[in-house]
Amino acid sequence: MSTELRMLLAIVLSFLIFFVYQVVFVKETPVQRKEPPKKEAAMEAQAPVGDKRVKVLEERPSVKRPDVAQEQDLGRTITISTPLYVAELAERAGAFKTFKLRNYRESLEADAPMKGFVNLPGGQAFTPVVSFLGTGGSVGQPAFQATTDANRIDVREARKDVRFHWTSPNGVTIIKTYSFFPDTYGMGLEINVRNLGLGPIEDNLALSLRTSLKEAENSRYVFSGPAALIDGELKEIKIKKIASEGSSYTGQISWVASEDQYFVSVIIPEEPRKASMRLSLTPEVLETTYVDPSPPVAPGTERTYQYKLYFGPKSLEALGRVGSELGRILDFGFFDIIAKPLLLAMNFIHRYIPSYGIAIILITVIVKLLFWPLSNKSYQSMSQMKRLQPKMAEIRAKYKHDKKKMNQELMGLYKVYKVNPLGGCLPMILQIPVFFAFYKMLYQAIELRHAPFFLWITDLSAPDRLFRFSFTIPMMAPPYGIPVLTIIMGASMFFQQKMSPPPGDPAQAKMMMFMPIFFTFIFINFPSGLVLYWLVNNILSMAQQYYITKKMA
Repeated sequence: MSTELRMLLAIVLSFLIFFVYQVVFVKETPVQRKEPPKKEAAMEAQAPVGDKRVKVLEERPSVKRPDVAQEQDLGRTITISTPLYVAELAERAGAFKTFKLRNYRESLEADAPMKGFVNLPGGQAFTPVVSFLGTGGSVGQPAFQATTDANRIDVREARKDVRFHWTSPNGVTIIKTYSFFPDTYGMGLEINVRNLGLGPIEDNLALSLRTSLKEAENSRYVFSGPAALIDGELKEIKIKKIASEGSSYTGQISWVASEDQYFVSVIIPEEPRKASMRLSLTPEVLETTYVDPSPPVAPGTERTYQYKLYFGPKSLEALGRVGSELGRILDFGFFDIIAKPLLLAMNFIHRYIPSYGIAIILITVIVKLLFWPLSNKSYQSMSQMKRLQPKMAEIRAKYKHDKKKMNQELMGLYKVYKVNPLGGCLPMILQIPVFFAFYKMLYQAIELRHAPFFLWITDLSAPDRLFRFSFTIPMMAPPYGIPVLTIIMGASMFFQQKMSPPPGDPAQAKMMMFMPIFFTFIFINFPSGLVLYWLVNNILSMAQQYYITKKMA
């Protein structure tokens, strides 16, 4: 089997292994499920002496008429406007009912609305939700009131707080304070639980993210669903793995999140603690809950719970501003060690050249320069193999009925002329991880979402399509059109193949002829940014191969 055929078969096999892995084993780290702690265990825990989160109150117990939030009546709407987002808070829920990102749109159209981050069905149209989990039943369903009379709050220059409060019939008061900042998607959330009742609040405070189940199930090649940083490891749980009655995961939790391909909502406790994450499903909503491990709130005391929230893009820069190792949510799996440097390099180039297409081309050139010495050896080996083709053909014809002898003679020929038959294959195999790293990065990099390049390439994260057809095209993902860039890439592979020494076996030669067509069909649904990378890489490879061939002629 020729060197070129081995190389192409290795690439094809790598593709097949990669896609089978994506479909069957997409990023699922096993986690240990544990049952939620029993009430008796919670009762044993006592507030530590000197805990700054606990304050002794002097007020007497008070009783109020029950005030329960109704899903149909969310009360007044308070709009929060910052340079990065516009959010609407439902007063009685004390939570977001809409959250729209100013710098991102729902589609490519010029008049497309802002990207809606909270898209929940009407009966559950708010997040995050504060509740108490356990069997004590000491706290009901809160119906909050805002302490501000303003219906719109602009956060342009400095931090601004919005406070909600509620008092239960048995004297428990909950105060939620949101802190908004003008330059970050991160928010502060302080929850004060004041117990003026006669008994302790034995249940655990729970803070829940509600996200649309439909959106969580949309992505095919990139993980979408609940995630958490538990015991220093990123855990991502597939929707189909969540039991119908719910699931619970326990460990040292740094944060819990609900993510999709490009965006994420996160709850971050004040400090990593041994806590639990609970997951539950309805036909329309995924609920990701952080269960605070704090001990019971004794009568006559007040406990303060501190959290940070993040509702925004999976951008390394934006995530890094929040801290708490939140950047680890942008995970490229096995190729993370290559993909993140590529992403950082692309963003660095984009600071000076405001075109991600040009940035991809320059990164391709840089990668090609890094592999230049190996590629030189590869093309030298291929050039030597091309010179030996007549002698190899003679040996194959002479020993066509004795395969063992034919291989011995071929190996002897390689040894005499000091040619490594695998020399042309190794550099290409070494570049496959870079290709897959690009693949993972381009599917998840928020920077490339709706990023145009030129002419018909209006989104580097989507397949390139010239024109739009109303009919379905087999093997092509919508939208349907002419994949011009992909066809050009296939043509470049054809010409590159013509420059390589042909296989001695006619059957192998015919198989090689179909390789550019095969790869064109593989790339037809890939992001145009990835096709651009592979096309530029082919052109540079042809130029290098031409140079080496002329030099050795």
